[in-house]
Amino acid sequence: MPVSPAMAEDLAREVRELYESAETALLERLAAALEAGIDSPRWAELKLAAVGNLRSAVEIISAALQQDADGATARALIAAYNRGRQAAVAEMGGLDIGRELVARDVLPNAPVVDRLAASLAEDTRPLYVRITRAIIDTYRRVIARASGTVLLGAMTRRQAAQQALNEFANKGITGFVDAAGRSWNLASYAEMAVRSVTARAAVEGHTDALTELGLALVIVSDAPLECPLCRPWEGEILTINGQSGPHTVRVDHAVQPTRLLARRRTVAVHVAGSLTEARAAGLFHPSCRHSLAAYLPGVTTRPPHHATPGTTYADTQRQRQIERHIRAWKRRQAVALDEVTRRRAGAYVRKWQAAQRAHVAAHPDLRRKPAREQIDRAI
Repeated sequence: MPVSPAMAEDLAREVRELYESAETALLERLAAALEAGIDSPRWAELKLAAVGNLRSAVEIISAALQQDADGATARALIAAYNRGRQAAVAEMGGLDIGRELVARDVLPNAPVVDRLAASLAEDTRPLYVRITRAIIDTYRRVIARASGTVLLGAMTRRQAAQQALNEFANKGITGFVDAAGRSWNLASYAEMAVRSVTARAAVEGHTDALTELGLALVIVSDAPLECPLCRPWEGEILTINGQSGPHTVRVDHAVQPTRLLARRRTVAVHVAGSLTEARAAGLFHPSCRHSLAAYLPGVTTRPPHHATPGTTYADTQRQRQIERHIRAWKRRQAVALDEVTRRRAGAYVRKWQAAQRAHVAAHPDLRRKPAREQIDRAI
């Protein structure tokens, strides 16, 4: 059975929900801290004096998030690696070459899992520092804006505070930049990082098992609605640990003649590059639809092309955009300081949900993912 990032996608869900739940709890805590005593003439003075209390509450949520996320990530990595290895068992188990592998216990490769966990920890460590700073900075900024606006007579303190909170909720806790220079908010960055590392664990579990069997080549699927990063690798053959760049190798045919025919059969195979090279170029990015399978020389054929008339990659990105709008308005609900504002945000949530239904209905190749439209409120 081929392996793909989608194989581990559900494993990242628990971690993503932890971050979304924490972000919602932080937004609600921020709004509650600002709303308390908002009609008092000493509001700004009292709020600034209470900043230490807010900081302590934020640090408690952040510490709980880090502990829960570390545990969930460790479980996800082990499960992803084992799924990848089990995929190789299923893929090769029907052949003589797979009998030994089928008989072995499926255990995670501890060094691989530990290395991936350490990599994720390094990537996400700045999140926890940024969380406290973002909330406290926003708290002070709302106080300053609300106080200044009221002095000028432009709007009430509640209106000014709500406007500033809405602006913050629209973006969420931001400031996380990936290696490509793209900016992310808290939950999206954590999801991207976890999905990426669990997908890698699944692929490495698969390729480790194939390497144990002496197989050195894999082939990339042809997936529908592919992105420009993946398109060059569709249907191509890659080496697991071999030479980078396009080249041709001569290898044994996967099916050899009987003993009565002494001469071994070989075939020439054009290789597009190495798996490491393809991944560095963008293959198997988060949300990638491609899969990887063992390539058996002389037996495996190129995958058929998946045409998707009426639906494009841009349509999938529009779906992601609508999901972001839904989540943004749900965050606006979380920071609403009065019932009127809360109901207005809810109306926009329903508006964007209707847009999502219409978009998916117009593109049969798309599937709605309700979990990506949620902000968890469990914390």
